[in-house]
Amino acid sequence: MSATIDHVGMSVTDFDKARALYVAALKPLGLRIVDDYGTTIGMGGEKAFLWISHGEPGHVHLAFRAATTTEVDAFYKAAIAAGATDNGPPGIRSEYSENYYAAFIRDPDGHNIEAVCYVRR
Repeated sequence: MSATIDHVGMSVTDFDKARALYVAALKPLGLRIVDDYGTTIGMGGEKAFLWISHGEPGHVHLAFRAATTTEVDAFYKAAIAAGATDNGPPGIRSEYSENYYAAFIRDPDGHNIEAVCYVRR
């Protein structure tokens, strides 16, 4: 399998302005706020795939969809071996869902890169 993008996150300095802009601009494309955590919103159709958060500009979160937990584990191991820093070892992230298995690394510029798969229980 070749990986696909699961979701993308970005930080904005003026959350209220950005929220208004993205809600208006993405509505004609059929996208809406799916999840709202106050200073973070998730936009999409049925599932949020674009996350916008208040914070320092330039921060990027990029999540790749993996097919299996083995692929997530291999991503993490290869990234660490190649010089990434740990931002969360492979495992279930129950704060997202009971089926969310992911690993997080930071690249040399500090971007949060993730591999995720959804396991059946």
